[in-house]
Amino acid sequence: MNTTIRLAGISGSLRQASSNTAILQTLQASLPAGVEMTLLPLDGIPLYNQDFDGPQPPDAVRQFKAAIDSSDGVVLCSPEYNFGTSGVLKNALDWASRPAFASPLKGKPVLVMTSSPAFTGGVRAQAQLRETLGGTLSRVVARPPVVIGGVNGKIQDGRLTDAASLTFALEAINDLVAEISLLRAARAPVSPPAERR
Repeated sequence: MNTTIRLAGISGSLRQASSNTAILQTLQASLPAGVEMTLLPLDGIPLYNQDFDGPQPPDAVRQFKAAIDSSDGVVLCSPEYNFGTSGVLKNALDWASRPAFASPLKGKPVLVMTSSPAFTGGVRAQAQLRETLGGTLSRVVARPPVVIGGVNGKIQDGRLTDAASLTFALEAINDLVAEISLLRAARAPVSPPAERR
C-alpha cells in the first residue's frame, strides 16, 4: 500500500510572478517526509459552460478534475480581488464541483490559504472560498485561517522568505495531513478477529 500523501496545490493567480504561486512552491520544497505536492495550472481551463459539462469535458478540465480526484488533499492559495477570490480560481472550482454531489471535491480534505499586499491578508477571499467549498461538499480543514498580509515584502526570488508565515503555513499543512491520515484510518479494512480454538 502506498503510504505517500499526495497533495494538489492550486494557485488562484495566473501571474508569472504570483505571490500565491511562490507560497505554494515554497511549501512544495518544505513538505515533511512522505508528503508530495503537485501544482495544478489553471491557465488552460476555459470559462465554465454547462453546454460542455458532460461525459467529455474539455481536455484541460478533464485533466484538472482527474488530478484532484487522484490526490489525497488540496491546498488552495488565493489572492483577494475586490473583496473576493479570483475569478480564475472560482471558475476552476465550478468545473471541479461537477457532477453535483458526486464531484472530485466531495469529501476531499481542502486547506485554504490567502495572501494580499494589505495587512488583512485576503480574509474576505478566504471566507468566500470556504462558502464555495461548503457547496462542493469539500472537507475544509478546521483550523485558524492562513492569511498572509503584506505579502509583497515577504516574497524574494520567487520564494516565501518570512519565517513566521512559512512556519504557520507548514503547521496548516500538518493539520491537512492529519485530516487525511484520519480519513485513511477510517477507510482501512478491519481485520476479522482471530478464531478461537
